[in-house]
Amino acid sequence: MTAVIPTDRLRGALWGLFVGDALAMPVHWYYDVAALQRDFGTIRDYQAPKAFHPNSILSLASTARAGRGSQEGEVVGSVILKGKKPYWGRPNTHYHQGMHPGDNTLNLLCVRVLIRAMNAAGRYDPADFLRDYVAFMTAPDSHNDTYAESYHRDFFANYARGLPSERCAGTEGHDTASIGGLVALPPVIFAMLGKNDRAAVDTALLTQLRLTHRSQKLERYALALGELLVRLFQDSTPLLRPLACGLAERLGFPAAAVIAQVERERGSDLAVIGGRLSPACYIDQSFPAVLYLAARYPDDLEAALIANTNAGGDNCHRGAVLGAILGAALGYGAIPKRWIDGLRARAELEAEIETFIARFA
Repeated sequence: MTAVIPTDRLRGALWGLFVGDALAMPVHWYYDVAALQRDFGTIRDYQAPKAFHPNSILSLASTARAGRGSQEGEVVGSVILKGKKPYWGRPNTHYHQGMHPGDNTLNLLCVRVLIRAMNAAGRYDPADFLRDYVAFMTAPDSHNDTYAESYHRDFFANYARGLPSERCAGTEGHDTASIGGLVALPPVIFAMLGKNDRAAVDTALLTQLRLTHRSQKLERYALALGELLVRLFQDSTPLLRPLACGLAERLGFPAAAVIAQVERERGSDLAVIGGRLSPACYIDQSFPAVLYLAARYPDDLEAALIANTNAGGDNCHRGAVLGAILGAALGYGAIPKRWIDGLRARAELEAEIETFIARFA
């Protein structure tokens, strides 16, 4: 039996990926919230990044592989991010140097690569994604971002050694299990919803994840995201707070009790993200942070994404996942029109999203 997918909520989930990322882009990886406030105030709309980033460690990142290390390598500059290696050696350089308000970061641009491949084929095929991902990442001037996180660098270090693309995902490292690994999964999950087969959803999302990330720890959270999104689309009127809190509890974070305390004491979300939970990328902290915000603001996508952005840390990737969850629960109308209109790729995104809906809903 083929399931009927509510198109308004599918549309909301797909747009939510991109607005959540773009809103957070100018303050991505700010860990000093006072500096974030000093530089930008409370972000409620798209802004451009500043050239100086007070918490940037881009100059410590390896240009040859994942993680920190020497910048003598040429994976960054010659294989990917062609011509952009000079930005990496400068202290306090913003990770997204020179981008514009409403731009999306590299991981979300790769989500668009995936969506376009799925649209062209009318199905999810990992080989199609790998072909187009390699072409996009190695082409000069295919995008305007200046940063590629660890998994991209490991993938293309292996690719430059001559490994076939299906074997290029890097081995587990300290930051492999990160929230950035989840942002490409919602379109794959959504494409499988019509089959009404949870096992097929899990198989497809793990297949996609393993193309770029080798991490059993991350897989646990990927399956949790799949479970939540499937449940949201199964329910005609989904109750996001109990779903998100229940999932968080099973993952070891007492979201319901924390939210009750915050609301009782009229506390700040920063006491949770930055207090109880790290704002960093690590999945055991970042995914519970997403679930906390989804449950804290189950009827207010705008408030949730503003809170996420202004908490700093890996807010771009948290924001993308959070936007997909809230969009799936609340629908397209929950997204402020100014955020849709303000995306720099709005016209192209609209065509890609509407084609996806026509193919898979």
